[in-house]
Amino acid sequence: MNTGEASQPFLTTSDGTVTTYGDLRDRVARRAAALRAAGVAPGDRVLCQIAKSPEGLYLYLATVWAGAVFVPLNTAYTASELEYFLSDAAPALLILDETTASARPKAEAAKVKVATSADLAATDLPPLPPVARKPDDLAAILYTSGTTGRSKGAMLTHDNLVSNARALKECWRFGPQDVLIHALPIFHTHGLFVATNVTLISGAQMLFLPAFDLTAIANLLPQATTIMGVPTFYSRMIGDPRFDKAAFAHMRLVISGSAPLLADTHAAFAEQTGHAILERYGMTETNMITSNPYDGARKAGTVGLPLPGVQVRIAKPDAAGIGGIEVKGPNVTPGYWQNPDKTAESFTPDGFFITGDLGQLDEAGYVSIVGREKDLVISGGFNIYPKEIEVQIDALPGVNESAVFGLPHPDLGEVVAAAVVLNPGATLTEAELLAMIAPHLARFKHPRSIRFLDALPRNTMGKVQKAELRKMAIMAAAN
Repeated sequence: MNTGEASQPFLTTSDGTVTTYGDLRDRVARRAAALRAAGVAPGDRVLCQIAKSPEGLYLYLATVWAGAVFVPLNTAYTASELEYFLSDAAPALLILDETTASARPKAEAAKVKVATSADLAATDLPPLPPVARKPDDLAAILYTSGTTGRSKGAMLTHDNLVSNARALKECWRFGPQDVLIHALPIFHTHGLFVATNVTLISGAQMLFLPAFDLTAIANLLPQATTIMGVPTFYSRMIGDPRFDKAAFAHMRLVISGSAPLLADTHAAFAEQTGHAILERYGMTETNMITSNPYDGARKAGTVGLPLPGVQVRIAKPDAAGIGGIEVKGPNVTPGYWQNPDKTAESFTPDGFFITGDLGQLDEAGYVSIVGREKDLVISGGFNIYPKEIEVQIDALPGVNESAVFGLPHPDLGEVVAAAVVLNPGATLTEAELLAMIAPHLARFKHPRSIRFLDALPRNTMGKVQKAELRKMAIMAAAN
């Protein structure tokens, strides 16, 4: 990837420490040498489980520089959970820090060599020249969340990453003048690849926060031109007087992804800040697929148009045009690590990746996500799309957000259930909610069970965990 001039700032931490592009190249090449000295050869997997820090980015780039395959792991994984990744990835090295040191015995029991991020950073070895790799060589493996079983390792090639970074740079008009607020995790494709690779290929710079913090973001806004976040970032800014039109007047672009952005959030944010959030759509296995346009309509409730070089189609659409989203392009994984059966299941005979998402295209080609195929509720032979019901519930006075899912039923197969979060001070009963949505939805789509919660369970990227809601509802019914 092209990067900035040696003196150009690449990364500034919250304490004001600056890493230039020249510093970055030196640190990456020296850590690559340390990896080689630790026995890492081209093609080897390097597992990295450390807290978010600049060191995590240096180690990602150093691993790729050395020709190896970077495998980042969520620090929330326990030492016991790590056993699976050690077995599946068969790494040459596991990198830990003081926050994950308890995992060392598991790695040693698995006969996997362990290094600390501090030791690799302290190397006095001369820089290692970059190892030549082909476009289809692996650069990374990202493990999926594993909500329906064991996590799967999505393989990502050099071409997957570089082609996607180039497409996003073009679509989002990134350049050396840009300064990105980076408050995302870096074990996930959003913070590690989208934010970092787009910054690198543009020669831009980032303001690097250890975690999402509203006060820190408010303080950094005057220095920034762009921010990438999950919907939670923006919903929490709404109503906060620090995030007004004046604060955002100089900002060029506000981007959201990793979870659906509510149309109400889109509208409220635009009203408060003067910025229409640019929503995009991607997956671990595909990098980014679509984006609302930089110029032109950013349609609330849609994830925009396919990126350059990416094909999107709707498989087996129903009467409303809803079907499975399938995608093909240089951004798409070649498959799952050591899992040929799952790889074969995930591709159509003509080479399209089956995303598992349900969606539709409007007349202008914008993609809307209706839900996950596995979240589709089939009740009495009727297909019920949770998103359609969630939109009606979310529009009710006093409702903050909702999640709709299916529960087992002995006669109908499944029935609709909903979890609802109210705004502070709001009151709403199940009967009132059902009465208000009744004119807008067929009777078979009405929730048979409604639970009012303080918050919806989410993963680290802000996605609602419907499997957890389903489990909670089943347990509540059994008690």
